[in-house]
Amino acid sequence: MKIAFFESPAVDKGVIKQLLGDVEVSFFDEKLDENTVRKAKDAEIISVFINSVISKNIIDKLPNLKFIATRSTGFEHIDLLYCAEKGIKVSYVPSYGDHTVAEIAFGLILNLSRNILKANNYIRATSNFNFSSSFRGFDLNKKTIGVVGTGRIGKNVVKIARGFNMKVVACDLYPDLEFAKINNFEYKNFEEVVQEADVISLHVPFTKENRHMINKDVIAKMKKGVLLINTARGSLIDTQALIWGLQEGIIGGAGLDVLEEERELKTENEIFNAGNPKDINYKILTENHVLMDLPNVIITPHIGFYTKEAEAEIIKTTIENIRGFIDGQFRNLVK
Repeated sequence: MKIAFFESPAVDKGVIKQLLGDVEVSFFDEKLDENTVRKAKDAEIISVFINSVISKNIIDKLPNLKFIATRSTGFEHIDLLYCAEKGIKVSYVPSYGDHTVAEIAFGLILNLSRNILKANNYIRATSNFNFSSSFRGFDLNKKTIGVVGTGRIGKNVVKIARGFNMKVVACDLYPDLEFAKINNFEYKNFEEVVQEADVISLHVPFTKENRHMINKDVIAKMKKGVLLINTARGSLIDTQALIWGLQEGIIGGAGLDVLEEERELKTENEIFNAGNPKDINYKILTENHVLMDLPNVIITPHIGFYTKEAEAEIIKTTIENIRGFIDGQFRNLVK
């Protein structure tokens, strides 16, 4: 059985080899794409991260491919319909960052509510310990947080918020009423949540139905000065509408670990050197650069998952998925 790992940091290679045992494994630092697919031409199993887009064209260039193990919770980077047509099984990592992502969400909230990053940058630039009114923040105590999505991560955000003595309102397609009772919060509909919240934190997967769930009409109904936090998926927010909301002062600050078309941001140099690439949304790419320059926006490069504990869990689950496939006992298959 030949296995190819793409986007694989050097630090993981020894651990993966040890856990997989006596199988032929190749490691490649690059993402899997049209330029690197030849390196895995004989592979029966590939393991990738979210930057590798596994399209029909890629699959057709891997004639022996039987199994894809993505080291992520999301799997929108894989053409699942074509995989099913070809009889290729796909597994994912359903849970690894329940606490990890919830903690970075609150890191962004605290940075914005207390201007921590702004103050730090001021000290670095001026060495002046006198501060101005521009650093004045606000207490989270008794403020309302709207949690959109109460899966594993959303539930941990609720627990942290209760520790700050915040009032919690939440929405979910499948509300957990027992959890709400234990943690003393109320489920409401999406419109009510965004209207009432001083802080809104998004924790839902991306689907075609919830693309741009945060749009201009929704933003117009928000409290003036609301903080908007997104550690879920970039496409949940309409970037143009977000810029409008920030410039109008409706949104007081945004903490974003994900952006629309972030994959293109990661490969921006490749894009502009490619002549005339297809399927690139230059409008959103430009808008993302506008966001980066706004003083009340904090952007991190999709590191919400990236702790040593979460990374160890990702590797462990991925190896279990691969071992399960080899042994005929499938684990964590994408349905």
